[in-house]
Amino acid sequence: MGESAEMYLETILVLQRKSDEGVHAIDVSRAMGFSKPSVSVALKRLKNQGFIDIDGFDHIILLPKGRELAEEIYERHEILTDVFVELGVPYEIAAEDACRIEHVVSKETFAALKKRRELIKKTRKRSSKAKKN
Repeated sequence: MGESAEMYLETILVLQRKSDEGVHAIDVSRAMGFSKPSVSVALKRLKNQGFIDIDGFDHIILLPKGRELAEEIYERHEILTDVFVELGVPYEIAAEDACRIEHVVSKETFAALKKRRELIKKTRKRSSKAKKN
């Protein structure tokens, strides 16, 4: 799976979470800043690979393996953004950097970052509870 396909799946997931009306190719085109023909070609490829389907109303539907991959990429994006912000990077820059890194970071490195992030959160919770007492 290439970075471009992952970006499409993640974008579809984010758009679906924001809208109750369904996601169309034009929505993906606007969100990603790509031409509608380019998006149509990419969506056809994703459909042929079994990641999405298009219903009778032209709504894009994430199939189970497409949703799983999209949620994995989105989780990477969110966690990487949080880690960078915790390091003092402004949110906008952190989100842009996370968007690039989420596609190339190894599973092992991401797992270590995720574990470290959870450890920091637990430590902060304990610290804030101790201050209240």
